[in-house]
Amino acid sequence: MAQTSPAQGAQVVVDRRVLVSYDNYLAAQRTVDGLSDAGFPVEHVAIVGSDLKLEETVTGRMTNGRAALTGAGSGVLFGAVVGLFLGLFTSTTMSFFVLVLWAALWGAVVGAAFGFINHFFTGGKRDFASRSAIVAGRYDVLVAASHLDHARVVAEGAPRPADTVVVEPPPSAGTYDPAATRPTVPGLPEESSSKIRP
Repeated sequence: MAQTSPAQGAQVVVDRRVLVSYDNYLAAQRTVDGLSDAGFPVEHVAIVGSDLKLEETVTGRMTNGRAALTGAGSGVLFGAVVGLFLGLFTSTTMSFFVLVLWAALWGAVVGAAFGFINHFFTGGKRDFASRSAIVAGRYDVLVAASHLDHARVVAEGAPRPADTVVVEPPPSAGTYDPAATRPTVPGLPEESSSKIRP
């Protein structure tokens, strides 16, 4: 796999080859970490995720009350940060803590109100809470072609955790061969059909 990387305004083509493929990122990360521990120059290594998909995990039902509670939690944090900043300009310790507490309290009230109103006006179109993440079906550990043999020797000597699943990468398309795309015409010799261009 050839990749380009900008370097001082110019693009440098890096020819990287697949060392090993896994079904999860942590296994690929452990492989690179093992190469690093063995002294391999890991600046020639890359982890590339393929077959990307959006995974949304539903965490529970969302109601007006839960939306208000979630908004209050976010508001407390925001209010506390604002209160800490404004508290730097106070003269006494007591006024500092009072200001932080008041800012956190008002942040909770405003956050709860916004959370409630925001969910109320959705009209029940999204009555669940979730978290989203981009995941890949395969994680390839790529190594620069000039260092691939060295990386293979190092990787073969390193212990492989039992919970890792090695995924077979799809076969490469290879080089383009125009002769392979020429049609064979029935009734004509093979040499004559090879002269016909598609």
